[in-house]
Amino acid sequence: MISNLKSQFLLDPDVTFLNHGSFGACAKPVYENLLKWQKKMEQEPVKFFEEILFDALKTSREALGDYINCSADDLVYFPNPTTAVNAVARSLKLGRGDEVLSTGHIYGALDRSWKYICNEKKAQFVKVNIPFPIHSKDEFLDCFLNSISNNTKVIFLSHITSMTAMKFPVEEVIKFAKEKNILTIIDGAHVPGHISLDIAKLDADIYTGACHKWMCTPKGISFLYVRKELQENIHPLIVSWGWESESPRSSRFLDWHEWQGTRDMSAFLTIPAAVKFLEEHNWSELAKQCREQVVHTRNQFLDFLDITPPCPDSWLGQMASIPLPIDDADTFKKKLLKTYQIQVPVFNWEGSAYLRYSIQAYNTESDLDKLLSAIQELLS
Repeated sequence: MISNLKSQFLLDPDVTFLNHGSFGACAKPVYENLLKWQKKMEQEPVKFFEEILFDALKTSREALGDYINCSADDLVYFPNPTTAVNAVARSLKLGRGDEVLSTGHIYGALDRSWKYICNEKKAQFVKVNIPFPIHSKDEFLDCFLNSISNNTKVIFLSHITSMTAMKFPVEEVIKFAKEKNILTIIDGAHVPGHISLDIAKLDADIYTGACHKWMCTPKGISFLYVRKELQENIHPLIVSWGWESESPRSSRFLDWHEWQGTRDMSAFLTIPAAVKFLEEHNWSELAKQCREQVVHTRNQFLDFLDITPPCPDSWLGQMASIPLPIDDADTFKKKLLKTYQIQVPVFNWEGSAYLRYSIQAYNTESDLDKLLSAIQELLS
């Protein structure tokens, strides 16, 4: 039984929302905190930008650092992980013959980013074909680690995949990469607030995550963590006042990335309110309940469709992807919304159609029953 928190969100009550994974949904108290910061900014913009903003950003980074267990000074905010990864990838000293190793489960925008940047640098972007269905951690590690070559300089890996909704064994990959002196960059867009994240324990060189997904913050909040000894290698996408700053702080990493021209950074300041909201509602227990419902619902889908599990139950968080025997994914998605008022992604990936449902604390078991019933009706 999921403890329902629908009253704490702004979602349309007439829509069964099973797509938290795409853009998240902001909790009401956190949204109200956003409005407070925006009002403060507009009441006295000069004072806000010159006297308030950077202290507030530090407080926000400290709250996030405590939540994901890393130093606040090793974090900078970005609007999304794609922008953060672009800043990192463009800064890397890659050359002809060097390889960046990832998988075919990479998020589409970042697939395009790495292809473009590797092409510019005359490097190779290599994607390992990780099978789906996949049956074990050993199967993944055998497939991925055996694809590492003497030319592999960077490993870029999703912590939780976007399209296939699987938790990859990034811990083992990071440990192996360190032994081979390979840089690890982890895309954790779906991780903060979704599954436990301990940056210090994970020990990746670089990690990016979105807060506007599972931490229930306003849209446009993501972070970039960079190991301290690597920070001066990661240059800003926009060179502005922080470059050769007239008032340098203790960290050029913060100077370079925190200020890149005038923009509304109010959303970044809501992290303390978001962390408070999660703590007040015992979020780890709610996430556990949601995951249990994800597994239960997937078993119902597997029985109905008479298919084997695409991945082990232990690889699931609060979302799962199910293959569907349909030809037109977009039309099927629109029918679910128009006929049943169910908002859930249906898409094509690697030649097959999939439905990916997400369960958050505002969902009920009846939401999942409604989805299953609608799928059964449409497929019949």
